[in-house]
Amino acid sequence: MTEPTSDDKRHFQENDQGIYQPVIAVQHRNDEYDEKGFDTLREMQTKHFWYSGRHRFIEYTLKKMMKSAAGQHNDSLSMIDLGGGCGGWVHYLTDNADYSHCELALGDSSIHALEYAAHYVGPAVKRYQIDLLQLPWKDRWDVVFLLDVLEHIPDDISALQQAYNALRPGGLLFVATPALKFFWTYNDELAHHVRRYSKKEFAVLAGQVGFDLRLTRYFMFLLSPLLYLSRIKSPDYKNMNAVEIRKLLVQTHRVPAPPVNAALKTIFHLETPAGVWIPFPWGTSILGVFQKPIEEQQ
Repeated sequence: MTEPTSDDKRHFQENDQGIYQPVIAVQHRNDEYDEKGFDTLREMQTKHFWYSGRHRFIEYTLKKMMKSAAGQHNDSLSMIDLGGGCGGWVHYLTDNADYSHCELALGDSSIHALEYAAHYVGPAVKRYQIDLLQLPWKDRWDVVFLLDVLEHIPDDISALQQAYNALRPGGLLFVATPALKFFWTYNDELAHHVRRYSKKEFAVLAGQVGFDLRLTRYFMFLLSPLLYLSRIKSPDYKNMNAVEIRKLLVQTHRVPAPPVNAALKTIFHLETPAGVWIPFPWGTSILGVFQKPIEEQQ
């Protein structure tokens, strides 16, 4: 495991499970992401065609962007997934030899998620309990990921500003969220989404925070009609109790039967690298790559 940095020593205390907890305690905001969903999330991140396709699309984009990012080298990057839950994305990176020499970390407000992630991400990955709206770092990370997180946060500008502060000059922020209001369904409400984003809205956010927006891409394009049709009929969830809503969420997010899951995975995988080089006109998700400007040399 990488040795603790000065920021780690100043702002965190390592507990007996190897999790870096903040000196000033933070609370997981269950209204933004219900901890009860982590068991379902873990299975989906491991098996579901959507996560497989998303990971593939983002990782290809990561390699593409790092080749053109000034002063960055893939074998020595410090990267953290913020709001990363059970660690599915970090696990995906640890399984790739291209990132074996990188410093990889996972940050989440939920101790339950970080404990759950221990064996999944391995002992070399640091796990931090953090509040996305009060990050302690300054110029710390080369790459920060906010993957399907920002749509849960009412104050998205503050969250992006915190990520900006945590990045080193020239560092990259990868943001993936649900895309386009047209695709809003009952699932967004059940999942506590505040909004969906468009390319234009990503550009506005970048300007408000001070990022350079390097790239925006819609993805989940080929399967978008199927996803929309599968969710267009809304169940009467407003009259359901908590147990019934939980059952509905599990049903909605369950991994499809193996033959169906494999077929959908094959179709989604066709979007990489095609959708990175030739932008799709729409998709149910959007990826943005934001860069913190490189400070002028004194």
